[in-house]
Amino acid sequence: MTRETLVLGAGMVGTSIAYHLAQRGRSVTLIDRRAPGEETSFGNAGIIQREAVFPHAFPRDLGTLLRVLPNRSIDIRYRLKGMAAAAGPLFQYWRHSAPASYRRIVPEYASLIMRSTEEHQRLIDAAGAEALISKKGWFDGFRSQKHLEAFAGEAEEAARRFGVGYRTLTPAELKAQEPHLAAEAFVGAIEWTNSWTVLDPGGLVRAYAGAFEAAGGRFQRGEVRQVVKTASGWRLDLADGSLEAQELVLAAGPWSGDWLKQLGYRLPLFPKRGYHMHYAGEGEARLHHWLMDFDAGYLLAPMRAGVRLTTGAELTTRDAPARHEQLAAAEKVARRLFPLGPRQDAAPWVGNRPCMPDMKPVIGEAPRHKGLWFAFGHGHQGFTLGPITGRLVGEMMDGEETAVPMAPFRAERFAGV
Repeated sequence: MTRETLVLGAGMVGTSIAYHLAQRGRSVTLIDRRAPGEETSFGNAGIIQREAVFPHAFPRDLGTLLRVLPNRSIDIRYRLKGMAAAAGPLFQYWRHSAPASYRRIVPEYASLIMRSTEEHQRLIDAAGAEALISKKGWFDGFRSQKHLEAFAGEAEEAARRFGVGYRTLTPAELKAQEPHLAAEAFVGAIEWTNSWTVLDPGGLVRAYAGAFEAAGGRFQRGEVRQVVKTASGWRLDLADGSLEAQELVLAAGPWSGDWLKQLGYRLPLFPKRGYHMHYAGEGEARLHHWLMDFDAGYLLAPMRAGVRLTTGAELTTRDAPARHEQLAAAEKVARRLFPLGPRQDAAPWVGNRPCMPDMKPVIGEAPRHKGLWFAFGHGHQGFTLGPITGRLVGEMMDGEETAVPMAPFRAERFAGV
């Protein structure tokens, strides 16, 4: 008998899961309040980050903490209300970022990242989306020799342990690749050679959703009001009806916490907010690669909609009103690096990354509810890790041996689950 499955959440993670389950012969309905790729997956930096084998740790050195404290940095900002609301998870984040704990986390986290491009390629082929992908790598630019040397050391370790491709560039070599940059701002750069970039992140999710529907899946747009355990499975009550199935996958990104609480789970999920804006190039200026201004803490990406400027993280509550000072500060610095033209969007985009304090997503069956599966908390890397998450969820739901060990990603690793 065909297994009926509901997937709640149509970002990169949810859409990838829905595709994999449909490919396995399940009857799958993907549900979200907006169309696939229109929430967090729409607004990210658009990089499939094969190099990102070292997750973002909480800063523990005094110098960084003192720099962040005045709350004027581009890479990290905070609101006191948001810090208070997430005090418990942030304290756990700080603890997990201690050297001994972080060393244990890295290979577990890297086991997913290492499979990111090959699993994306499967969906790219199925969706006919190769035109959206660039495989020429991207750049981290460094204003500090100290930071460049430290990151070059990390890059060498990442290459040796996890197969990351990279090369270091002099300012002249960077200028040759990007002639319209004020390249003298940088003492050097690192090129991540086996990471891929995406011209339209939301468009890629939509393409994957098309492949899901071509495989027999259905997309249902609607506002979910309630998640209900029934005698035979699960029911989602929507504003205009309900959907039922034997199994439910919760992949709602930063909104997953709403349903977890309703079901009695107290997982330490917390948001990191980001902003973006698109710009025209001034005159004949063109940017050819994605470029991170590492020391300043923003990224420039030449996308279909224009040059996208993305900020670092803001620690706040998920539904707090937007504040645009962080974006304005990034724009001011970016205009001195590259000749940005006028803003192209009516207002800055704002979105939230769903984060866990040990920097790893939650993937696996719910501890206390049969037929409920978790797939959320991917932090900065939901866009990168969607397809491998989809593969793993499919393997677990069908009782197969998984591509990577799944114990590090189970919800039970957190106390009180």
